[in-house]
Amino acid sequence: MDIVILAVVIAVVVIGAVSGLVVGSRRKKQLPPSAPSSTPVITEPPAEPHVGEEAEEPREEPRRTIEEVELPKAEAPAPEAPAAEEPAAPAAPEIEVPEPTAGRLVRLRARLARSQNSLGKGLLTLLSREHLDEDTWEEIEDTLLTADVGVAPTQELVERLRERVKVLGTRTPDELRALLREELLTLVGTDYDRVVKTESDAEIPGVVMVVGVNGTGKTTTTGKLARVLVADGRTVVLGAADTFRAAAADQLQTWGERVGAYTVRGPEGGDPASVAFDAVKEGKEMGVDVVLIDTAGRLHTKTGLMDELGKVKRVVEKHGPLDEVLLVLDATTGQNGLVQARVFAEVVDITGIVLTKLDGTAKGGIVVAVQRELGVPVKLVGLGEGADDLAPFEPEAFVDALIGD
Repeated sequence: MDIVILAVVIAVVVIGAVSGLVVGSRRKKQLPPSAPSSTPVITEPPAEPHVGEEAEEPREEPRRTIEEVELPKAEAPAPEAPAAEEPAAPAAPEIEVPEPTAGRLVRLRARLARSQNSLGKGLLTLLSREHLDEDTWEEIEDTLLTADVGVAPTQELVERLRERVKVLGTRTPDELRALLREELLTLVGTDYDRVVKTESDAEIPGVVMVVGVNGTGKTTTTGKLARVLVADGRTVVLGAADTFRAAAADQLQTWGERVGAYTVRGPEGGDPASVAFDAVKEGKEMGVDVVLIDTAGRLHTKTGLMDELGKVKRVVEKHGPLDEVLLVLDATTGQNGLVQARVFAEVVDITGIVLTKLDGTAKGGIVVAVQRELGVPVKLVGLGEGADDLAPFEPEAFVDALIGD
């Protein structure tokens, strides 16, 4: 029995020893690598300040005096910016000296002739034929009608030419030219009073009102007319009664400034009659010779607008009678211009015609037709875009331009 107990004890001891060896070997395998040999630096925490008896004596530290401390240098004050110069007042526009009106149409004859060759030279060519049969006379008639002369004036001219050519017999070029010139002068009319009336019988300036449809060059014509009057030694005030077109007053004022004429204007969309009234009033106070009133362009088919034009005329006449009412017509519109002229003449008493754009595609016969339609003369013609291209109408110079040299 004792032997068995001893054997059991020995077995337990042996098993325990073996188990210890196995566990020891496993632990050795799981150990991490050894730390580096350098000794770690340990930072001591900052010492707390001591107070009372435990306080340390102050250590002497180097100190700098105020002289040794470099103070920042004061920056030099920035130079004061020069005071902004006040904007100079706009220079007054230079006053122009318009070209003299005497003989102006003669000087513009070449420009006028370029657009009238189909009438004058066409007639001369037809009349120069050896035999003037019925077909030739029909061609002459067609040439006159195409040039907007009108039916009645055309028939009159053809009849007179027939008679005179028959009496003349043989026809040299010079004789034909003289014959045609004489007949055209009769047709255009040399007995009309074509002077633009700018002198009033009353103690007020002469008053001229300019009317017409949109697009005929009415405002430009008013400005050019001011130049014509200034060139003849007259003083002028302009009335910008076209208050419906935004640029009309500015445009007219620019024309006036170029020749030293004062412009009276009102608010945009304001009453044109009041502007016209004020313009005449200013003209009286300034003692000028002429007041030119530019009215709004209007369609001749609009009854309300035409009635308003009559109102402008009545308001102006509170100062005194109008001396001149000029109707501006675009010469290129031909027979349509006659319809416009007829309607305007019913609203205001037209006393003169201004034909613009006569140097373009216009036919010279419109001069004859409009005079016959209204019974009033063509007084001014526009022959270009230049400031001095508005000329007093001279029948002789006009006819000479028609038939050429």
